[in-house]
Amino acid sequence: MSAPAYRDPIVLDDLSAEYPPHGPSSGCVALRGVSLRVRSGEVLGVLGESGSGKSTLARILSGRGTVDGGVAPRITGGDALVMGHSARRLKARERQSLTFHVGYLRQDAGARLDRAHTVADLVAAPIYERDKRFSRREAGMRVASMLDSVRLPLGVLDKYPYELSGGQRQRVAIAQALVLGPQVLIADEPTAGIDVTVRDSVVDLLAALHGEHDFAAVIVSHDARVLRHAAATVAVLKAGSLVGYGTMQDVFTAPTHSYVAELAEALRLSE
Repeated sequence: MSAPAYRDPIVLDDLSAEYPPHGPSSGCVALRGVSLRVRSGEVLGVLGESGSGKSTLARILSGRGTVDGGVAPRITGGDALVMGHSARRLKARERQSLTFHVGYLRQDAGARLDRAHTVADLVAAPIYERDKRFSRREAGMRVASMLDSVRLPLGVLDKYPYELSGGQRQRVAIAQALVLGPQVLIADEPTAGIDVTVRDSVVDLLAALHGEHDFAAVIVSHDARVLRHAAATVAVLKAGSLVGYGTMQDVFTAPTHSYVAELAEALRLSE
């Protein structure tokens, strides 16, 4: 399934979103009038602390809305256009097309891999979710190619997630997110939950994959140091509002918000 090329595959126009009340939890506003765009082949880093709205933004852009049966965010103002599709008015057929062309690496993706399936089955799963009659031979070749791309040996094909290290599991999850050849990748906290000694290698891998496949990407993180190595452009969220947006250098050299100034100082001290 091919999709037209978009100069700006992601465009946010005054996007606001909230979580409606559910059970004992009251509703809350997650995003407040966010406007930005991601150009073809661009990597945008989305930076913010817990509760800033960054993971909500990732879910909306991915077209999945929610994961693990949780409550989906509801767009209350503005819109997000992803590959030409309105996130606010996304019909079932459009969602199917969107999720084909947008890969999603959810938070703790490596740790959430189904322990009952082999690596080969896990990476191939998105293919068979689309077409149960897809050629086993072609799927196997695609899976092998993706393992090579994420720098894993073919010897892991028949292994189960519990037989792999945290870094290896995260690479399997990345392969799974990219196996359909998406034009956009949404990665939510790709280095969270993995050993600090391999975090840099995961960031380097994402950068290398971007160079090889030229997809646009949105990488969400609470760590400015991660995004500094992975993205040229950054959007900083604070309590759902966009408080910094531009190139890494411009945003942190001349911060226009106190929170961004704090981040800039922390980055300077870490150098």
